[in-house]
Amino acid sequence: MRVGIDLGGTKIAAVALDRDGTELARHRRPTPRGYDATLDALAETVNALDPAGTGGVGISLPGLVDVAAGRVRAVNLPWLEGHSLVADATRRIGRPVRIANDANCFTLSEATDGAAAGGGPVVFGIILGTGVGGGIVVDGRILPGANGLAGEWGHAPLPWREEADGPPVPCGCGRIGCLETMLCGAGLSRLHRHLTGETLDPPEIAARAQAGDAAAAGTLARHADALARALAPVLNLLDPDMVVVGGGLSALPGLCEAVTRRWGAWTLAADPRTRMAVARHGAESGMRGAARLWPD
Repeated sequence: MRVGIDLGGTKIAAVALDRDGTELARHRRPTPRGYDATLDALAETVNALDPAGTGGVGISLPGLVDVAAGRVRAVNLPWLEGHSLVADATRRIGRPVRIANDANCFTLSEATDGAAAGGGPVVFGIILGTGVGGGIVVDGRILPGANGLAGEWGHAPLPWREEADGPPVPCGCGRIGCLETMLCGAGLSRLHRHLTGETLDPPEIAARAQAGDAAAAGTLARHADALARALAPVLNLLDPDMVVVGGGLSALPGLCEAVTRRWGAWTLAADPRTRMAVARHGAESGMRGAARLWPD
């Protein structure tokens, strides 16, 4: 049995999977504040799912994860910083623990038995939601990088910026004009306001576009073009077989088709063979990928 935990700022969601990925049980509880309370909650979660188990536990969490040091830097879980999370969680749970960034776990899940399964050895996963994250899986294993930064494309600048993209805005990382500020949910709303003067949230923009509103459709087209430009350097550098997209904005109508129609204008390959698909497991990919941190 594999136990995977998605540790978020407000909730802890966990799943137990058997060897072929079939769900055996799941558990959910609020995330407590404080380091020791979080360790206790993780131990209680594992015990609820697999009280007699002896296998490893995987934990997915947002932010920068230094796998080598077993430490994390998570904006919405600030009490974890400065602690040896892997060593402390291993002692508290009584079982070996591995951790990974949530985008990496998302990508691992989708590459294993999700939308990118069987799609080729190199998978680039992207999350478009409140923020923008990314992860890389090669031959079924996460590529973390020397500094735990592999796949963190959200804090690169938007390539080939145009006036229609709107002015660059400050990012939470301290820089200006990052991809995250353009491609996240708030970025889509900001883009629509720049193009139309109207303030709408992403679901309203999508609904209006599907109803035939030309202005809303134009906003989605501009957003898809920006995403195609953002992915073009990834295709040139990593040349993935598959790009899989999750997060709230993955539900935008026709997103993958719009992006793949456009990215050839910006890549060295005029007609890239890379495919793009929406995640199969959606919000559950984090905990499912965490369970996969312990291979057979």
